[in-house]
Amino acid sequence: MSATTLRPKPWPWQRLVYAGLAYIVAAIFLLPYLEMIVSALRPANEMLARTYLPSHFDISAFFNIWKTGFGQHLRISLEVASGSTLLVLLVAIPAAYYTARQRFRGRGAFMLLVLVTQMFQPTAMLVGLYREFLDFGMLDSVVALILVNAGFNMAFAVWILNAYVSAIPAELEEAAFIDGSSRIGALFRITLPLALPGIVTALIFTFISAWNEFIVALTLTTSSATEPLTVALNSYIGQYQVDWSHLFAGSVIATIPVIILFALIEGKVVGGLTAGSIK
Repeated sequence: MSATTLRPKPWPWQRLVYAGLAYIVAAIFLLPYLEMIVSALRPANEMLARTYLPSHFDISAFFNIWKTGFGQHLRISLEVASGSTLLVLLVAIPAAYYTARQRFRGRGAFMLLVLVTQMFQPTAMLVGLYREFLDFGMLDSVVALILVNAGFNMAFAVWILNAYVSAIPAELEEAAFIDGSSRIGALFRITLPLALPGIVTALIFTFISAWNEFIVALTLTTSSATEPLTVALNSYIGQYQVDWSHLFAGSVIATIPVIILFALIEGKVVGGLTAGSIK
């Protein structure tokens, strides 16, 4: 008899309680986003009104925000997030594959070093990062933002991919070797397709982290021409007044790419997070 047949089924009232708690938790997480959308649709003269809903909805903020250069900042954020993700995958996949398949001297120290780098926060290294990019003449550039975001997300990608490749039987590659395939061919034909959930997990977490990064971008950019979305949204907050309409409209637009990306590959992310949990 399997373990599933021995597990008691919940009573109907228990299901209702679980469903109710799930809806409550979902509402708690969704309410800030709903408030952001409603505020973005409020007329400017009703922005500070003490009402949950405006007298009428106004979508002009979503059109007027593009006149402030918002499209350029959106493009820069896409370049930084996409470039960082691509660089992380190009470096993390070979590193994770080699550490998972080879037992070389210093392997444990290397993996420990990778883990230690994950403990450093960008804010603790801002002065050093600023000085380094200043010496190389790379301040106020998209390349600098790509390198920093890739560096601080590399450790997570290596760890998650190492766990996933380790869970793939090496005998599958050995069978490919017998059939005449090279190691590179086995990697692309056997290992990477099976490790796709882990790759997607590293991809989406790196992309979201680079997309939401603010402190380093604020420090390394000195002109509005190279500011990503996070820094550009902060510019709508002035010393004496706040442009609430554009701030909320920009925040809504900024969340759309991440929501679309996560919705498309959410199933792969769940599979990647459980990589290596079962032997």
